[in-house]
Amino acid sequence: MLTATQRNPAAATVTPAAGISFWRRHQRVIAPWLFLAPALILFTLYVIAPIFQTISLSLYAWDGLSQARYIGLHNYIELYKDPDFWLSLKNNLIWLFGFMLALPAGLLMALFLNQAVFGIRLVKALFFFPFVISQVVIGLVFSWFYDPSNGLLFHVLHFFGIPPVAVLSDERFVTYGIVAAGLYPQIAYCMILYLTGLNNLRPDLIEAARLEGASGWQMLFKVVLPQLRAATFIAIVVTIVGALRSFDMVSIMTQGGPYGSSRVLAYYMYEEALSEYGYRMGYGAAIATVLFLIMLVYISMMLFRIYKQEKEHG
Repeated sequence: MLTATQRNPAAATVTPAAGISFWRRHQRVIAPWLFLAPALILFTLYVIAPIFQTISLSLYAWDGLSQARYIGLHNYIELYKDPDFWLSLKNNLIWLFGFMLALPAGLLMALFLNQAVFGIRLVKALFFFPFVISQVVIGLVFSWFYDPSNGLLFHVLHFFGIPPVAVLSDERFVTYGIVAAGLYPQIAYCMILYLTGLNNLRPDLIEAARLEGASGWQMLFKVVLPQLRAATFIAIVVTIVGALRSFDMVSIMTQGGPYGSSRVLAYYMYEEALSEYGYRMGYGAAIATVLFLIMLVYISMMLFRIYKQEKEHG
């Protein structure tokens, strides 16, 4: 008597074949997510979840030890009436516009260093050096540079017969002095991004443009810069984020002084939430939420602009 398998041999292979065919049919979709899963899990735990926790905490009054008390939007209402918050926001905008100078400066340095001459690698290493130096070291060096009694700036001004300027002690100049110190490594970072982009330019387009008679500014704006769109986007995003979350330079060089005139939002958040004068975790979380929303708006605007450009050229 024949068994069911002998009567229908194909039945024995239905289940394994179905399993194999499912994997093969969905392998291109599933495999990338399997590789991304560990990073996505960590990103969710350590980035996405804290963002929502911070937004939730901003609705409470909490000193970090006692029971948190729900107060709704009271922290944000207080922020709106807080002159120190608006001064910090103003300084952040100065940082933002000042840091944008890193893009053209980094591009010019990259164009200068993108030469095939003897010793250019050593010169590139010297220009790259500011990026690998600790922000603390840069802050200390610029503090010595601005020293109104014996700093390098004092000697330069003295040489030209100009009275010394106490940059870090003058409310009019202190924020600009710190921004200049922050620009030092930021320009080096933008230079690296543009150097990478220049090394990936399409030589056929460059040669075709030369045959058509393009040179100088025409070559730069019509041929080179369009191919550097990806590097420019990354440089803009990193520069915006770096300007808005500026903290270490302010902490090292002035600690928010004189009289709080050099505070930025990140440092003001630290003062309110974690310093010995604060311990207002909810209020600090509200400042952090506002800072996050400002970053989100700027980056979203840049993404939308890049998307429109890609759509127009695509």
